Amino acid sequence: MRDHILVIGGYGHVGQTICKRLGEQYPGKVYAAGRSWERAEAFSRTTDQKVLPLAFDIAQGLDPSLVNQVKLVVMCLDQTDTAFLRFCLEHSIHYVDVSASFSYLEQAERLHGEASANRATAVLSVGLAPGMSNLLARHAKQQLDVADEIDISILLGMGDRHGKAAIEWTVDNLGTRFHVVRKGRTTEVSSFTDGKKTNMGASLGERAAYRFNFSDQHTLPHTLGVPSVSTRLCFDSRSSTQLLALLRKIGFFNLLKLKPVRSAAVWLFGRLRFGTDIFAVKIDAWGKRGKKTMRIESLLQGNNEADMTAQIAASVATILYGTELPPGVYHIDQLFDLDTVTRPLGLRTVTIETVIP
Repeated sequence: MRDHILVIGGYGHVGQTICKRLGEQYPGKVYAAGRSWERAEAFSRTTDQKVLPLAFDIAQGLDPSLVNQVKLVVMCLDQTDTAFLRFCLEHSIHYVDVSASFSYLEQAERLHGEASANRATAVLSVGLAPGMSNLLARHAKQQLDVADEIDISILLGMGDRHGKAAIEWTVDNLGTRFHVVRKGRTTEVSSFTDGKKTNMGASLGERAAYRFNFSDQHTLPHTLGVPSVSTRLCFDSRSSTQLLALLRKIGFFNLLKLKPVRSAAVWLFGRLRFGTDIFAVKIDAWGKRGKKTMRIESLLQGNNEADMTAQIAASVATILYGTELPPGVYHIDQLFDLDTVTRPLGLRTVTIETVIP
């Protein structure tokens, strides 16, 4: 009988929270999988064996004896290729991935046909951004007859704890150039340029956020059919946001190509602890409802970004484990609406509609 859930990277920063929540729902069927048996086993003990340990190396693949027992894989590790995803789909194993790397997500999208042929469902873009940002964008678009433009703003707390992979991803994208879709055309932009102000909610007020290479802005033009989508980033510390924008302007981030400088930046980001652990996701959407030009604002605030990513992933995994969904490879906004994911988590979002004269 297929009833096992493998959380790969399950004893990591995000994986532990996913395992704990799924372990409460499905005790004895959830496995925290990773290369270190000792770490997996130590974590398992903290759950009273509701979550079981599994020594697993993604390069080696699943043990043949496990293949026909696994129903669902939740992937918490960054990958550079889709070999393991392809393996899961070929063996009709459902799949949830919290990766934020568009280069990986773009490869994964191409496996839609294989997933469909094997009656397997893979859900991508699961987390805060991408993830909750996609669902809020979908919700905002649904308030309009025609959506012309969606701006996504992400605020992260400098006092929050982030896993090493998340910190490395942020540092690696500080100095990058990337492409966005603007009025249906692809154009190149740079990280931490083109600042734009938006109201991030009562406790945060108006903030300037800057372009950043989140994957949601690459996938949403296709999944939602919106001709202009952009994502920007800021921090709860205004001075930190302004400093990073200044460093980008003077070209300092070019030095991150040097391995010692990159390593130092990752070390520093990992140890900085000031500010709060607040996060916010804000959507500003413009378009038409009937003959009226409208602006739709949708907002979610919370604390502990990594915990929220894990809770969203666990919520999606629970639905996928217990419900038959269309086979294929999908981004979260193609299968789920905002309420379906947020209601089990007790999350409250705010939506404001404004008619533009």
